[in-house]
Amino acid sequence: MYLKLFFSFFKIGMFTFGGGWAMISIIQREIVDKYKWISPEDFLDLLAVAQAMPGILAVNIATVIGDHLRGLKGSIVAALGTILPSFCIILFIAMFLTPDTIKNNEIISKVFKGIRPAVVALIIVPVITTARSSGITWKTVIIPAAVAVLIYSSLPVVSNPILYIVMGAVAGVIINSRSKLKGKEDGK
Repeated sequence: MYLKLFFSFFKIGMFTFGGGWAMISIIQREIVDKYKWISPEDFLDLLAVAQAMPGILAVNIATVIGDHLRGLKGSIVAALGTILPSFCIILFIAMFLTPDTIKNNEIISKVFKGIRPAVVALIIVPVITTARSSGITWKTVIIPAAVAVLIYSSLPVVSNPILYIVMGAVAGVIINSRSKLKGKEDGK
C-alpha cells in the first residue's frame, strides 16, 4: 500500500503543471475513480479542508489521503511522492538552466508558451467539476461570479479572503432563504 501511495502521488507530482488547482482533476481521477480510496463527496470535503490548511494544496491532499489510509507513515509517504518530482525538476533546472538560458532559448520559450493554455484548461475542468459536485445552480452561480469580479477588480476594501467567505455565506443564506420562502408560498 505504501508503494501504491507513493507512486500514485509521484505520478501526480510528475505529470502536472500549474499548481494545486491544475492537479485536482488528476488527483480526483487517481484517488476517487481509479483506486476508490475515498468517495466523490469525501473528495469535495477533503478539497475544502486542504484549501483551508496552510501549505501547498496537492501536498495537503496527499497528506490527508495518506493519513486516512495508513496513518502518519502513509501521510509522509504520500507527501514525499507529491514533493519529490518537483524537487528533482527544480534541482535540475537550477543546476543546468539559468534564467537567461530559459529566456534566450527559443525552444524552451515556445514550450512554456504552449504549456500556459494547457494549464488554464487543467484549472477550468476541476472548477466546473467542483461546481457541479457542490450543488451550484444557476441561482447560486452569482456568488462565485461576484467574488471573481471583486477579486479581479483588486479593490483594496475587499482584499481579505475571509471577507469573501463571509460574503459568500451571507449570500448563500439569503438565496436559499428566498428559495425556501418561495417554495412555501407556491405550495399554499
